[in-house]
Amino acid sequence: MAKNGAGEEDAAVLDVLLDRYGRTYAAEAGIKLADQPKPLYQLLVLATLLSARISAEVAVAAAKELFAAGYGTPKGMREASWQDRVDALGRGHYRRYDERTATMLGDGAALAMDRWKGDLRRLRDEAGGDERRIADLLMEFPGIGPTGADIFLREVQAVWPQVAPHLDRRVLDGAAKLGLPRQAGPLAELAHSGAELARLSAALVRVSRSKKSADAVRSAAAGR
Repeated sequence: MAKNGAGEEDAAVLDVLLDRYGRTYAAEAGIKLADQPKPLYQLLVLATLLSARISAEVAVAAAKELFAAGYGTPKGMREASWQDRVDALGRGHYRRYDERTATMLGDGAALAMDRWKGDLRRLRDEAGGDERRIADLLMEFPGIGPTGADIFLREVQAVWPQVAPHLDRRVLDGAAKLGLPRQAGPLAELAHSGAELARLSAALVRVSRSKKSADAVRSAAAGR
């Protein structure tokens, strides 16, 4: 059955896409995303790690190591020594950028605590819930540029309806590879909720990086 007014072909593609690739990066990193300070900060850390020229798998593994070591809050991250952060990143094989990233994470944790009391909901409120202003404030964190802000916003739209739909160029490129709408409005209408929109965004990012994956999704959808 078609979803949200989508044609049967789009609905079939969507079903296969979400089934195969529809896991957010936050979920992969073990973040139970909610509109609460701790998971929001953890998402910021993950976005920082994903921003580097390193595989998503390594970034997720490094995030898990940081959180397991007790650095999943701004206080924990700031109080950890620089070497402790380097070591945790190394255990996640995040080695090319470990020293620089350890510094950025420490400085970012201090900024989060000093300016927003460790609560990124305060950042959102300072921006008046405006997506572009939120992005601008996120980019004040060391290691977060336009790419990192997009990563954070793609995932946080599951719990921050103010920023939904956030469908950046990489997401729309993935949609084009599957023959789905390449306009944000029509593409967003395929999702039932902010949570599904975040899953759809993550899936389309993965497909945007792999023609083989895109072809496999289209082939499986055509066979339904």
